[in-house]
Amino acid sequence: MDDFVAIDVETANFEPSSICAIGAVKVREGRIVDRFYSLVCPEPGYFNYRCVAVHGITERDTDGAPCFDAVWRRLDDWREGLVPVAHNATFDRRCIEAACRVYRLDEPPEFLCTLKAARAQIPRGMCASKSLDSLCDFFGITLRRHHDALADAEACAKLGIILL
Repeated sequence: MDDFVAIDVETANFEPSSICAIGAVKVREGRIVDRFYSLVCPEPGYFNYRCVAVHGITERDTDGAPCFDAVWRRLDDWREGLVPVAHNATFDRRCIEAACRVYRLDEPPEFLCTLKAARAQIPRGMCASKSLDSLCDFFGITLRRHHDALADAEACAKLGIILL
């Protein structure tokens, strides 16, 4: 697939709707052409220390950040109808779907999944695991700041170019 948008979200706590950051990378004709990133005021608005330990985003970072509905509307327009892709798309879509329910927005479109594609295409044992960072190592993709939504979306986009 040559045209898609890779999306990644980070959550403030274990509630799927608590998106605190969203990153997206637009791919056209098999090349990365644009990037989108926003911090998000999460709903519910508390931060779990385990989530903070993973991505490093705190309440201080999201003070004054837009709510999900404003960010999603901008991102959805920016996406230009391109198919969304995520690594472990079940997680990202479930979070976006939950946040859309909170804000009474239309359900997000179906996502393609680079994790699913990797499991189908890479024989067991060839790659340490099918995690985003392991697949980046396997394909020689530089992944800086793992669990930064934009960095993970860019890594997913590069995997999508290879696997989809």
